[in-house]
Amino acid sequence: MNRPGMLRWALALCTSFSAAAQAPAPPAPALTLDVAAVDAVVAHAMQTFKVPGMAVAVVKDGQVVLAKGYGVRSLATKAPVDANTLFGIASNTKAFTTAALGLLVDEGKLRWDDKVTDYIPEFKLYDPYATAEFTVRDLLCHRSGLGLGAGDLMFFPDSTDFTTKDIIHNLRYFKPMSSFRTKFDYDNNLYLVAGEVVARISGQPWAAFVETRLLKPLGMARSAAGFSRLPDATNFIDAHAEVDGQVLVIQRDQGLVTGAAGGIYSSVNDLSKWALMLLGGPGPQLRC
Repeated sequence: MNRPGMLRWALALCTSFSAAAQAPAPPAPALTLDVAAVDAVVAHAMQTFKVPGMAVAVVKDGQVVLAKGYGVRSLATKAPVDANTLFGIASNTKAFTTAALGLLVDEGKLRWDDKVTDYIPEFKLYDPYATAEFTVRDLLCHRSGLGLGAGDLMFFPDSTDFTTKDIIHNLRYFKPMSSFRTKFDYDNNLYLVAGEVVARISGQPWAAFVETRLLKPLGMARSAAGFSRLPDATNFIDAHAEVDGQVLVIQRDQGLVTGAAGGIYSSVNDLSKWALMLLGGPGPQLRC
């Protein structure tokens, strides 16, 4: 339901129950959380997955009832994780890319079932039928017919130098593994195409659009659409990987080409604001 629709519903509800509204509301029950139980789950997860540090936020009934860091943000410095520590949120970024497209749909600049070629004429897949029928909605649904992870080597590992233009061009060379719209296979590259749709319609790069239209209005002041764009990079998790059975600090991937599929950096304090908005809680107008 859009915000005008929600407002009309709320006004009708207030009118219907105006008499009841005059009575004092009963006090809200206190929110309780077994923090020790959360701590135990986190400790088990960190040990199982060999994670040096993590952060957790718990949102319930429109409130953040826990925001806490665990472990260290770097095995080199031993600096502790807290609720403001910035992490690469990886594919959770995809939800922001989808929301960015949703804003453009609300503004009448895009329809979910518009053809991708309406906005990116050079978009082409191996199958001519899929190319012609591929919609913006299809970009987001992992049903293209491409196999799991098809084309990921164009941006991973981070020694590659493919541009977004290169990736869009090269999609035509990947043979499908299933028929179009018949099977789910997780895909990253089509979210990069989705980010390019945002850029071509809005006239802004995907990163700038997401920051100005989503992160800033939601008060996610420490977050950014890429590590190099962080306004304050003084409290962030180092990159780690297991090397010969030992978890070590490794060089960070600072590439921007994967932005729309997995580039955002954020903290649990900031992400809790995103979660509250998604759960229908109070939040700022996203049109700015």
